[in-house]
Amino acid sequence: MARRLRVLFLTHRLPFPPKSGDRLRAHYLIRDAATWADVDLLSLVADAAEAADAAQFSDCLDRCITLQRPPLGNLARGAAALLTNTPLTHRLLDAPGARQALTSLVAERRPDVVLAYCSSMARFALEPPLAGLPLVVDLVDVDSGKWMALAESSRPPLSWVYRREARCLGRFETRLSRVASRLLVVNERERQAMLALAPDAKVTVVPNGVNVGAFRTGDPPAESARVVFCGVMDYAPNVEAAVWLANDIWPLVRRERADAELQLVGASPSAAVRALADPARGVIVTGSVPDVRPYVWGAGVAVAPLLLARGVQNKALEAVAGGVPCVVTPAVAAGLPAEVLAGCPVAESAGAFAGAILRVLALDPAARRREAAAADIDALDWPRRLTELRAIVEEAAGLPGPPSARAGGERG
Repeated sequence: MARRLRVLFLTHRLPFPPKSGDRLRAHYLIRDAATWADVDLLSLVADAAEAADAAQFSDCLDRCITLQRPPLGNLARGAAALLTNTPLTHRLLDAPGARQALTSLVAERRPDVVLAYCSSMARFALEPPLAGLPLVVDLVDVDSGKWMALAESSRPPLSWVYRREARCLGRFETRLSRVASRLLVVNERERQAMLALAPDAKVTVVPNGVNVGAFRTGDPPAESARVVFCGVMDYAPNVEAAVWLANDIWPLVRRERADAELQLVGASPSAAVRALADPARGVIVTGSVPDVRPYVWGAGVAVAPLLLARGVQNKALEAVAGGVPCVVTPAVAAGLPAEVLAGCPVAESAGAFAGAILRVLALDPAARRREAAAADIDALDWPRRLTELRAIVEEAAGLPGPPSARAGGERG
């Protein structure tokens, strides 16, 4: 019997529990790979509590090594990196002992392929002991583009730092395109962004999905006038979106629907988000919740009002999978898979966004669910989205067999 492929997965956060966007995709990539390969994971973690969650991920891993990021030390190294050409995120996403841990792992179980999640973890694959091993990098989205967008929407001195980061990461991403067997991204917009940096890059779209079975509910649709916005609430684009939603859009909604309630649901709300909480205006800030699904299922409409959005906004996929229409901005819609757009009304200005919310709230609950059901959610289930992953990794490992069209980089 042929030996199973050995894959070493590198992540900057432990992909369990699969809540936030960066953990979700890595979680399902690993679970898919574990069905056809032996998977070792090296993951950076924020603290001991995050590291302890690794035990709940052991059913699909052969080995899991966690390394804690020292926040203060990394900040100091990041400040020093500003005087060099090293990306700041390469210093912020680092941990003592990483090279030693990788050296021991490779000596005991040399991987056939390294699968690095995000460009910051890919740097470990370019250094000993991983240098020279077949490499697949899941960029998810093109980080240099995200930082440039942040620079263009920020003021000095932050805009200077963001612009520098975009330049440094762009050079690194170009280098990756020459070394990696394959670069993965979540949608065609990100593929084109990478090709603009490196026209000869082998870039494949592996789209995001949703756990359809987990979000689909057999309960009747909610009769509430509740509006829900889910996300990590210290992430700058989410903070900007929440402030715009609460201050500019929400008064227009409440003028017509005094019974409407806005729930801002997500971990680590920033001071600006916490300041939005106002029961008199019907604005609730929940902070971290054990499970977002009850908030989605209990809403009349979900929203994703991001003005700056890269990649795919999983919150929109999850809402529609839960039977709830999700009003989105054009920036969010541009990154969504075509299959979900029928359940996602698009609005740009504050007035149009409020109008879209009010239109959905005016529908009876069954009509709201029918609107969400117009999306082809079953096509977004994770196993169907990851059908190309095995061919891509096996191609990188040099195994025989014709690669699929997408594994060959032809998918647009």
